[in-house]
Amino acid sequence: MTTTSGRPYGEPPAQSVHDEIAIADVTATLAAWFADCARDLPWRSPGTTPWGVLVSEIMLQQTPASRVVVPWQHWVERWPTPHDLAAADTSDVLRAWGSLGYPRRALRLQQCAAAISRDHGNRVPNDEDALLALPGIGRYTAAAVLAFAFGRRSLVLDVNIRRVLARIDSGVEHPARSETAAERRRALDWVPEEDRDAASWSAAAMELGATLCTARNPRCDDCPVAQHCAWLALGKPAWTGPERVTQAWDGTDRQCRGRIMSALRSATHPVALADIVWADADQRARCAASLVDDGLAQRVGPLLSLAGNST
Repeated sequence: MTTTSGRPYGEPPAQSVHDEIAIADVTATLAAWFADCARDLPWRSPGTTPWGVLVSEIMLQQTPASRVVVPWQHWVERWPTPHDLAAADTSDVLRAWGSLGYPRRALRLQQCAAAISRDHGNRVPNDEDALLALPGIGRYTAAAVLAFAFGRRSLVLDVNIRRVLARIDSGVEHPARSETAAERRRALDWVPEEDRDAASWSAAAMELGATLCTARNPRCDDCPVAQHCAWLALGKPAWTGPERVTQAWDGTDRQCRGRIMSALRSATHPVALADIVWADADQRARCAASLVDDGLAQRVGPLLSLAGNST
C-alpha cells in the first residue's frame, strides 16, 4: 500500500520537504500560537507539581481532556503526593477513578506512587530510565513527564503529535498504526535542541493535533502552520492505508466490565452479580471473573465488591 507520492503509507519521505530553517519556523510559530490559544487545563498551571503532571498523563491515556479535568482536580486535592496515594485504600482509589474508564490505570498509578514513595523520597524522578522503571510508566509517559513536569528535551509522540507530523512532514492524512524506528528518528529532527524550546514544541504540537489537526474534520483554515503542511499542499489526499475502524462499545466485554465496576463503586455493601442488569448472564459472569483476576474486584462469598473493600 502506497501514498500518492509512491512511498509506503505512514513512512516519512526519504528526503523531507522541510529543511532546518523551515522546521525552526514551524516550531517558533507553533510556540507563539500555543502561548495565545492553549486550552486552560489545570495541570498546565504554573504551580502544578511533577506528581500532578504524572497523574494527568495517566488519566489522559485514551481519555479526552474534558473528561479528566474534574477527576484530576479531586485526585490531586485528596492525594497531593505519591505517599498519600500509596497509603490509600484501593477501594477508595477505584471509586475516585469514577467513570474515566480502563480502571487498571488506577491500580498502576497507585503502584507507581508506592514505588516513588519508597524508592525516590516521595518525589517523581526527573531521569528517563528511573521513570521507565516505575510501574505503569511506558516510553510515552516518561517522555511526557520529562517535558511537561521538568521542561526537559524528550521525544513525546502521542497520537496527536504523530498525526501532525504525518501531515506536515510526510504528506499523509494519518500516521501508521504503530510507531516505527524511522518515524521516531524523523520526529526527533523536529524537537528543538534547547530544553525549554523542546518542551514547548511537544506541548504545542500536541495541542494542535487535539484541537485543529484532528483525525476527522481538521480545521486547516485555522491552522497557524498551514503554509508548511505537505498534506495540504498535495490537496489533502485521502488515506490509502488500512481502514481505520472505530472501536465498538455496545454489548462488548468493556461495556459489561464498566457496568459491573459502576455498580461496585456505588454500592455500600457487596453486590450479588445477578442484581447487576446485563442481558447476557454468561458474559456478565466472565467479565466479573476477569475483574477479579485484574485485581479490580474481590469475591465475598457469593457476592462481589471492589478490591480493597473491608467487609
